[in-house]
Amino acid sequence: MRKSFRVKKEKEFQKVFHNGASKANRQFVIYVLPKEGQLHFRVGLSVGKKIGNAVVRNSVKRKIRQALLEIKPMIKSEIDFIIIARQPTAKLSTEEVKKNLLHVLKLAQVV
Repeated sequence: MRKSFRVKKEKEFQKVFHNGASKANRQFVIYVLPKEGQLHFRVGLSVGKKIGNAVVRNSVKRKIRQALLEIKPMIKSEIDFIIIARQPTAKLSTEEVKKNLLHVLKLAQVV
């Protein structure tokens, strides 16, 4: 994912958290905030320390980014969203992450 596809600043994260709607399944929580006139979606990732050490957290983030890259054409363009990984995500394979992420994105009506 290029930097233009990421929510990076703390202020932007907080705006999505406070003003956005949330949906969840067992592996992920997603906060979605519509943004009019935006050319493409932007995503922020949050993987807490409860998931594991830095190696495990970075591995989870890589799996999420790979899943997003594969489903990128299906995602609506005028939104910002934050993905929060929950505890069981660390034990999932890349395919399982993609399947669960797609499920929660459909719940949030992002796809």
